[in-house]
Amino acid sequence: MTEDPSDVWAEGDAYERYMGRWSRQVAEVFVARLGGRSGLRWLDVGCGTGALTEAVAARCRPRVVLGLDRSPGFLRAARAGAPPPARFAVADALVLPVADAAFDAVVSGLALNFLDPARATAEAVRVVRPGGLVASYVWDYPEGMAFLHRFWDAAVALDPAARALDEGRRFAQCRPGPLRALWAGAGLVDVTVTPIEVPTVFAGFADLWEPFLCGQGPAPGYVAALAPAARDRLRARLAGLLPTGPDGSVTLSARAWAVRGRRP
Repeated sequence: MTEDPSDVWAEGDAYERYMGRWSRQVAEVFVARLGGRSGLRWLDVGCGTGALTEAVAARCRPRVVLGLDRSPGFLRAARAGAPPPARFAVADALVLPVADAAFDAVVSGLALNFLDPARATAEAVRVVRPGGLVASYVWDYPEGMAFLHRFWDAAVALDPAARALDEGRRFAQCRPGPLRALWAGAGLVDVTVTPIEVPTVFAGFADLWEPFLCGQGPAPGYVAALAPAARDRLRARLAGLLPTGPDGSVTLSARAWAVRGRRP
């Protein structure tokens, strides 16, 4: 689960249309399940456009909630949407600019697979207090992301070399066993892994296809590199693989895996 140079994540608006609308649904469920008393200090690592930070700020009555991300573009979008007391800063998840044991809870949403997971988890453990919570969620790329599966099926049918870019192959560790082992290996205890499933309902094919033209992430990055004729062939192939309702809508689903543990 490491970052590839083709994984471009920089523009908040483009990300929101492509993946953010689904990640916000997952963030709400994730935070509701975490519970916890009010007045805690929260850190959101790899906060992106702020879906998880916003959910913590709105639901958990935190004393502090700090969102960190490497992308200034994402943070501009995050600052525009999150309520107080959320605040944000540019930072590297692998070298967090905070003191040891500074937070009561460290969380991360949909970022771990784009990092060095062992180093990122070790940093999270370092900055959480003894007894504190470390929790994260990642998309189930190997088995649970239906619209991405359809996309890569179409791409590979036309271009077998595209198989190497498929997140389902690249991020095979986004599954319960590897996540549980990662948390336990970082020294966390009381580790649990649970699924979060959300519907991904597209108003029509254009609502699904157009976000792939934004250049944000592996699949849109692949589309951006295609010649116009190849892009048109991919569009037609993908349209033929989708379940379309009488009104033209496309109803699929997405699953994330949430892992949590406690620092002894």
